[in-house]
Amino acid sequence: MTDSSTHLPFLALAIEIATESVNLHQGGPFGAVIVRDGKALTTGTNRVTASNDPTAHAEIVAIRDACEILGTHQLTGCTIYCSCEPCPMCLGAIYWARPDAVYFAATRQDATQAGFDDSLIYEEIALSPANRQIPTQHLICPNATQPFEAWSRLDSKREY
Repeated sequence: MTDSSTHLPFLALAIEIATESVNLHQGGPFGAVIVRDGKALTTGTNRVTASNDPTAHAEIVAIRDACEILGTHQLTGCTIYCSCEPCPMCLGAIYWARPDAVYFAATRQDATQAGFDDSLIYEEIALSPANRQIPTQHLICPNATQPFEAWSRLDSKREY
């Protein structure tokens, strides 16, 4: 069982920065905090409309900043606190970053009630590419695996 008293202050911070961002008209109602060694390393708020970047979700912003600060592409030893359950894109980024844990406050159902419904994305991911709403098609292309072959031969590659 998790001792929530350790985590609640960081969740409160994520909620606070998300609310502040909304009040300042800087983006959507989402915030994230990345913690390492018991201290907030970085924060991120949703900047989608402020930057015209559909990937500028709070978690992505915080992950990018934390990785830059730490000089690594992995957040081992870190914990991510989110004001809301991460969307599919953010969840994918979180898994690539490999933090030790993720805690969130509001649920995806709460987000849906506010107009942020990710259910279509969850449904589309489960479909084969040919059955998705956005036309997605695999084309046979000569040398399609050439980048992977080059990667496999590379002695100096940095695995991730």
